[in-house]
Amino acid sequence: MTFAFSIDATAGAARAGVFTTPHGPVETPAFMPVGTLATVKSLDPTELRALGAQMLLGNAYHLHQRPGDGLIRDLGGLHRFMGWDGPILTDSGGFQVFSLATLRTVSEDGVEFRSHVDGSRQFLTPERVMQIERNLGADVIMQFDHVVPGQAEASVARDASERSLRWLARCRAEVARLDAVDAPRPHAQALFPIVQGGIHAELRREAASAIADMADWPGYAVGGLSVGEPKPDMYAMLDVTDAALPRHAPRYLMGVGFPEDLVEGVRRGIDLFDCVAPTRMGRNGAVFTSEGRLNIKRATFRADPAPLDPECTCPACARFSRAYLRHLFVSEEMLGMRLLSLHNVHFLVSLMRDARHAVRAGTFDAWSTDWLRRYHSRPAPASAP
Repeated sequence: MTFAFSIDATAGAARAGVFTTPHGPVETPAFMPVGTLATVKSLDPTELRALGAQMLLGNAYHLHQRPGDGLIRDLGGLHRFMGWDGPILTDSGGFQVFSLATLRTVSEDGVEFRSHVDGSRQFLTPERVMQIERNLGADVIMQFDHVVPGQAEASVARDASERSLRWLARCRAEVARLDAVDAPRPHAQALFPIVQGGIHAELRREAASAIADMADWPGYAVGGLSVGEPKPDMYAMLDVTDAALPRHAPRYLMGVGFPEDLVEGVRRGIDLFDCVAPTRMGRNGAVFTSEGRLNIKRATFRADPAPLDPECTCPACARFSRAYLRHLFVSEEMLGMRLLSLHNVHFLVSLMRDARHAVRAGTFDAWSTDWLRRYHSRPAPASAP
């Protein structure tokens, strides 16, 4: 089969498995570094492969805006364009349209908005998004969905969730049409549906049930979380979706990438994660460590000879001191941003590898409890003086 998912071991809701794609297997649970504009900011694909990244994420909205999905298609597709030969997932742009709230208008047909690049008026429909994602050529493509703020009231969340279901049916029909007229294709693509519903358990259950009734999908995504709601609410919704979604396919939690959230997500049956946080935070001096976060710009690290994280084997930790990395930041040297971005991505990729090993070894419950205790034992990082 072009796409397949096998589960090797479980620990409660947590699973260790393998998601097979046309560009290779992905061992799960896994963190997918985000290459919004066909690049994981400041990092070379060879570095990502060396640190253990298996699957990357690109964004259909941004790549449609610049350089254009047609251009990427003509240049051989997203894999060739960005020099990455492993699996790729493209987000449909639903969240990006949500984040441009002052510039867009949602209707049943689609979303009208002004481009953040040139201000031009544009219109995206579920069908157009599927055409864009076909041009990009990712292995996994996401449906076009309607995203609302995390704490949206039930009526608003219901409207968005039910519209997302109707748009999913249109996405599925358009993929079928493209499959019929676009043969032979370089490789198959898997369409993932997205469970919406805000922080309302019944809406989440209804959406998961409707999605499962529509088709036997190659994977399922949980969207509309980590968009302003309290963490306990996010975890509660993951408990709901774990119980409601089919177990034979991978589950993808969209846009969630803080270490504690990854561990809590694996505890609740999530297999795939993505987030811009590791590179965004790295560019601003914030660092993930096994004992919590730190801010490398603080004066306390001026003469610190220790690595960022003594337990980490990334190039930044293996070769450089906190003192040197702080020097790079206060001197505004680009190498500092690169090294911290590399460390943070390595940290999350390694964290999910450790989770896989713990599930397979039958020690996940003890491992996750101990890991979260250690991580939360460090106070939140103070601002740099």
